[in-house]
Amino acid sequence: MSTLLEVSQLETAYGHSQVLFGMQLQIASGEVATLLGRNGMGKTTTVRSVLGLTPARSGQIRFRGERIEQLSPDRIARMGMAVVPEGRQIFPNLSVRENLQAFAAKRNQHAQPWTLERVYALFPRLQERHRHMGNQLSGGEQQMLAIGRALMTNPYLLILDEATEGLAPLIREEIWHCLAALRAQGQTILVIDKYVQRLIALADQHTLIERGQVVWQGPSEALASQPELWQRYIGV
Repeated sequence: MSTLLEVSQLETAYGHSQVLFGMQLQIASGEVATLLGRNGMGKTTTVRSVLGLTPARSGQIRFRGERIEQLSPDRIARMGMAVVPEGRQIFPNLSVRENLQAFAAKRNQHAQPWTLERVYALFPRLQERHRHMGNQLSGGEQQMLAIGRALMTNPYLLILDEATEGLAPLIREEIWHCLAALRAQGQTILVIDKYVQRLIALADQHTLIERGQVVWQGPSEALASQPELWQRYIGV
């Protein structure tokens, strides 16, 4: 598999407060990867740097073989990167259908394109509520809409920041089932979440960070055999 995203020696700061210290991350096409760590350890900052929202102070970020650390967020998105942000951030005064249609783009030319029909097939509940406004949806439905909206851009890389945060257990299961279906279809995904056992079953490889640095990287089999790592770096 070819490398889709490669982050090397990434240093990022907010003003005088440095958050990332030599961050490293590599994701191959068709792979599901995770970024794990306690709150405040640099996971979201890593994502923001990759997306161009918080520019890197130094280091390199390559996406689809191109350096992107100096590019604008809009240019990076148009290259085929999509995020399901923490807090979902759907448009509250647009309907489900309008939220989805607003993001429609065919960026990944090699994949069967995501359409309204495909998103509705993945999330039948969104089809049932296609006329509802964003602010009329439950938290779980909003998360489904946020994922569907990101898929409508037909991304090469789908990033989920706090994929199941605040969701009821049954809805969490639905989201995990959705991500497994996307993996089976070959979608490359980066997931931030805290449910390690579910992520071990879903993902190919994992990166644990603490205080803005990588402390462990490896495949699911290795992480499953070292639960002490979960307690030490994730707190589960």
